Amino acid sequence: MNERNQQVALDFLERVFNQGDLDAISQLTAADGVDHQEPPGTDFQAHLREVTTRLRTAFPDLRFTVHTILSDGDTVAFRSTMTGTHLGPLQGLPPTGRAVSVAHMHFIRVVEGRGHDLWHVWDIPGMMRQLGAGAPSAPASR
Repeated sequence: MNERNQQVALDFLERVFNQGDLDAISQLTAADGVDHQEPPGTDFQAHLREVTTRLRTAFPDLRFTVHTILSDGDTVAFRSTMTGTHLGPLQGLPPTGRAVSVAHMHFIRVVEGRGHDLWHVWDIPGMMRQLGAGAPSAPASR
């Protein structure tokens, strides 16, 4: 079961984010799924379509690379890096042409072969700094 659940997570990441296949969202996620970073009642699949579209518009060469994947029971955890070149608008920031490399952690609970619950953490401040829109890093103390 763990390997099947891992494959669901990897297929979702590859097809949806890396390839931009929005139809895969309804194939690989539950209609009543929950993104635990969003307000209760958020339409899971519509939200995933919107996020994918927003990211792939901002970063047409968007790519997630998985470095580590683990699973226990129905939950899959993976560490990945998102890369891309900022060629489209993002959160009001016009295209900068800059490349980004952003750390991510995802936890997905798989129910009946579909992603049902999603928890994720990503370094948004680090990404914004790479795009020249964040506060500069504090100098290292000596």
